[in-house]
Amino acid sequence: MNPLRRLFQWIVRVAVFFALLAFALNNQQEATLHLMFGREWRAPMTLIVLAAFALGAVVGVLGMLPGWWRRRRAHTQAPAQAQAQTAESAAPNPPPTDPALISREF
Repeated sequence: MNPLRRLFQWIVRVAVFFALLAFALNNQQEATLHLMFGREWRAPMTLIVLAAFALGAVVGVLGMLPGWWRRRRAHTQAPAQAQAQTAESAAPNPPPTDPALISREF
């Protein structure tokens, strides 16, 4: 990778980190999250935002799991199917013995 590009990526990462740090430091006041059935959760706003992000990430991963499992299963079964197909194609087909099949053109 180009050293200049790596340096730029690190500068962007550091800038994002400091922006998020400044956001966290500026939002330390307590916020109230009103839940169902009259319940409420009081916590610093930064913690509430972090919890919402973590919950969204977990829901996203759980939503993608069935597709990942389906593709993984198909990927692991593909070599076995390929071996079976090559074994079938390697076996020579016997010539037809039925006169109707011999005279018929395909």
